[in-house]
Amino acid sequence: MVAALARRGPDAEGIDLWSDATLGHRRLSIFDLSEAGRQPMVSPDRAVAVVFNGAIYNFHDLRADLMSRGCQFHSQTDTEVLIHGYREWGIDALVAKLRGMFAFGLWDDRAHRLFLVRDRLGVKPLLYAAHNGQLAFASSVRALRSAGFAAEIDDRAVAEYLEFGYVTDDRTIYREAAKVPAATIVEWSGGEISRRQYWTPPEPGEGPGPSFDEALEETERLFLRAVQMRLQADVPVGSLLSSGIDSALICWAIGRLGADITAFTVGAPGDPWDETAAATATARALSVPHRVIPLSPSDSPDVTEMTTAFGEPFACASALGMLRVSWAVKSAATVLLTGDGGDDVFLGYPEHRHLWMAQKVSRSMPSAVAGAWNSWQDRVPRNGLLRRPAHFLDYASGGLGAVAWVHDGLPMYRRAGMLGDRLASATVVQRAIPWSHTSARRVLAEFLAYDRQTRFVGEYLTKVDGATMHYALEARSPMLDQELWEFASSLPFEVRLRRGRLKAVLRELARRRIGPEVARRRKQGFGIPVQRWIAGKWRSAVEEAFHNSLLEKEGWVCSAPMLEELRKAAERRWAPNQLWYLYVLESWLRRERTEPVPALA
Repeated sequence: MVAALARRGPDAEGIDLWSDATLGHRRLSIFDLSEAGRQPMVSPDRAVAVVFNGAIYNFHDLRADLMSRGCQFHSQTDTEVLIHGYREWGIDALVAKLRGMFAFGLWDDRAHRLFLVRDRLGVKPLLYAAHNGQLAFASSVRALRSAGFAAEIDDRAVAEYLEFGYVTDDRTIYREAAKVPAATIVEWSGGEISRRQYWTPPEPGEGPGPSFDEALEETERLFLRAVQMRLQADVPVGSLLSSGIDSALICWAIGRLGADITAFTVGAPGDPWDETAAATATARALSVPHRVIPLSPSDSPDVTEMTTAFGEPFACASALGMLRVSWAVKSAATVLLTGDGGDDVFLGYPEHRHLWMAQKVSRSMPSAVAGAWNSWQDRVPRNGLLRRPAHFLDYASGGLGAVAWVHDGLPMYRRAGMLGDRLASATVVQRAIPWSHTSARRVLAEFLAYDRQTRFVGEYLTKVDGATMHYALEARSPMLDQELWEFASSLPFEVRLRRGRLKAVLRELARRRIGPEVARRRKQGFGIPVQRWIAGKWRSAVEEAFHNSLLEKEGWVCSAPMLEELRKAAERRWAPNQLWYLYVLESWLRRERTEPVPALA
């Protein structure tokens, strides 16, 4: 299991044993690079031990508190705070005090009890599996599989993957394994598992809240503090600078705080998505040290790298770009500040505005009208000019159920005849969410909670952690700071979407502190045109994979319809996402089948 995690922690390896427990760890050294920071970290009496992944940003404050209580520290790491904090406060009070991103396993040898804890938003992954009175846990399902704790592919997880391009946190690709949900403590004692959630973000305010200027002022204060905390490290720290608002604000904050940090932009010369010019202009305006790392055509990402970096099938195309970014930056930094999360909590995606408008319409729509539309909506064409208005009325009358239903995942495979016998009747629980006018009247709030538990943690956070840790790079995002997130979550939608403007608070902060040009920029990101490449330069590789499909041999799919869809894609020079998902799944399965799984007693 430790060997399977080597890329996530290349700096040191540790294993320690008790009569009823064995802990293993691979270390990426960030705080206290000496042997004192080695893990597993064990109390002097060997009664408490911990293995930890992540960063506790307020550990200096917690350490000072614990020292005032008589605790003696032997390292300068954030890890040691977990041991003393557990003994002084207990697991629940300790976790309530932690501010950061973390996944850890803490073993109490006297109580014969294990605690598995994951941070509030689920930035760091943590999985476990139980078998015959034993429990194993790790940062990757591949580590569980390497020890024989996970072997049988879950049909429901495959259906989820084909629907979304990732497996949600409700399950893993293997039947035997489970993910510790975000903001959750899993407790293992006497062979029994229990779990409890320790945090939920606040609901958005409905009544009078802070004014826009007040929200802006508090956002700036919390944001500067979040950036400052994430600059702590005993290794080189860098910042990712794209053409967007969030990374520009981070670089502005770094300058405002007086830190000497280099901003990195990964350039793609000649590519329509190249952000070099805009990022360079931002760096010049902010007077921050800036380094452009160009990628040559030979640096083009491939699916093999993706299936190696991610333990589960994962088809987020921008992960290919994040892998290349991580590879390029690693030689110059070990900690990388990113802008992830700003769009999610400050409402920067177009669907946020659409759902807010649908929610407003729904509140003035008589229930009888909503009921009539829900009864007749399946008779209205969903193509051409009617497509968007029909979907808008779906959201305004059916709420979250309609939002989940509109997603075109499994239905596309079924229409094309691609699904094999094992998936013939496959569906996902998200499609069973009932349509409701009551839901429609608060559809944006319900969507944000739903999205945070699915796409946000299952795709966005997984992408960043998997890609950066594959190159032993620790990504830190100030936008994921819990205090900033709690404040932004509580802001009324009228403030976050002021005058219908996406991410209005952050845009105004960027306008005032950096300039109007940055504030006006559209979200871009480091994209990879997989839909074009599958129909073009990758076509022969995809065609070969589908002709000799392991997925078909195991009964998951039918190759002939897949090849027909690929032929059509080549004609129009564009492939649907579903072909990309299938190609990644085929590549992932081939990799998994080459590695034997040990049998457990």
